[in-house]
Amino acid sequence: MEGFFLAISLTLCFLVLLCLYRGIFGPMVLDRIISVSVIGTKTTIILLLIGFIYGRIDMFVDISLAYALLNFIATIAAAKFFHTRKSVIPGAKYFKERGIDK
Repeated sequence: MEGFFLAISLTLCFLVLLCLYRGIFGPMVLDRIISVSVIGTKTTIILLLIGFIYGRIDMFVDISLAYALLNFIATIAAAKFFHTRKSVIPGAKYFKERGIDK
């Protein structure tokens, strides 16, 4: 059973790398916010799987709950920041001032 949990954990780590690519090279800020949120969710699941592998699920549940709460608060804060900024495209003000349609 530990091999199964280890295989799932490695698969999730690979998916985290794909989300990291989207977070770095995302075309818009919203793509980056969503990818960071997805990375946080996958990390929470990986923490729980590590708890199953080590047989200490009680300790890892507490850690993963705290991490999930921080991830949620950070995602909401970033979304609120970019909502009040009225621009989610980097450099939108620059292009708008010069009449360039991007």
